[in-house]
Amino acid sequence: MSATRQKKKGMFIKVIIAVVMIIAIALAITLFRYYKTYFAPNISGQRQYLYIHTGATFRDVQQMMTDSGIVKDMQSFVKAAEGMDYSERIRPGRYRVSAGMNNRRLINMLKSGSQEAVKFRFQNIRLKRDFTRFAASRLELDSTALLSLLNSAAFAEKHGFTTDNVYAMFIPNSYEMYWNTTAGQFAERMAQEYEKFWNETRRGKAGKIGLSPVQVSIMASIVDAEALYNDEMPVIAGLYMNRLQKGMKLESDPTVIFAANDFTIHRVLNRHLRIESPYNTYRYTGLPPGPINMPSISAIDAVLNYQKNSYLYMCAKEDFSGRHNFAATLAEHEVNARKFREALDARNIKR
Repeated sequence: MSATRQKKKGMFIKVIIAVVMIIAIALAITLFRYYKTYFAPNISGQRQYLYIHTGATFRDVQQMMTDSGIVKDMQSFVKAAEGMDYSERIRPGRYRVSAGMNNRRLINMLKSGSQEAVKFRFQNIRLKRDFTRFAASRLELDSTALLSLLNSAAFAEKHGFTTDNVYAMFIPNSYEMYWNTTAGQFAERMAQEYEKFWNETRRGKAGKIGLSPVQVSIMASIVDAEALYNDEMPVIAGLYMNRLQKGMKLESDPTVIFAANDFTIHRVLNRHLRIESPYNTYRYTGLPPGPINMPSISAIDAVLNYQKNSYLYMCAKEDFSGRHNFAATLAEHEVNARKFREALDARNIKR
């Protein structure tokens, strides 16, 4: 009996050991699968950002990840997403991903909408339609929707502009904003930045020279179009302020080119001067109804701090350096103009 009991006891122990081993193996497998699903590195590092569009579904997110090769194991990502209740909580945005990131960290970031802002910088963009396209190339917003907003009298009036001069609202600079910013949010943000830019100091300077902030921007757009070098901007601004204060036509060639809507023109001819447009400053006295480009901050400040001089005329230098000859009298100007015309003819520049 003793031997039988000993044998049964041995069998029982073996069974216990086997059960424990099975449980241990099952637990190890479960823990490994849990680790692989949530904590194992799963981001490939092939892409720096994941872009999730507004309205995207979980299936769309999976497809974007597959197409871009962001995750190594899509099956584990899907399992983790379902386990963390992400599949029904998609938030659009631009998310930074890094090699070695695990599913849990990635999904927590996506669920919370912890996206990285875009550094949005713009300058020297001539027309509203060009600017809206540029914005749409950097942000998710719709260029058509943004252009429609800028052409809306209601939007312009709300912020103290007209549809002709609303472009003055955009101050060239570097801004941080979320990639999935809408057209409306973008426009409102730019309106806020405009108010910040036109602080008490700048508004005070504008008042002292007899111009509104919008008029300063319109004048600055002309100065920007004329000046290739920043150090000439205050001089050119002083010249145009002289003409404006004397009631003379500004007679700025860039305004004629804008009126013609032909930016390939290199030589303004008499036929161009006859173009019927309120932007043609050879035909109409005073400032045009809106800016002819997006004036830079340098040009705006050049107008606010224009050089007090006696110049009334300017002409591009005949050496094609991009600089100008300035004159206080018509006789002096005609000499400078003749030199430049002869230089154009010598280079066979006809238009």
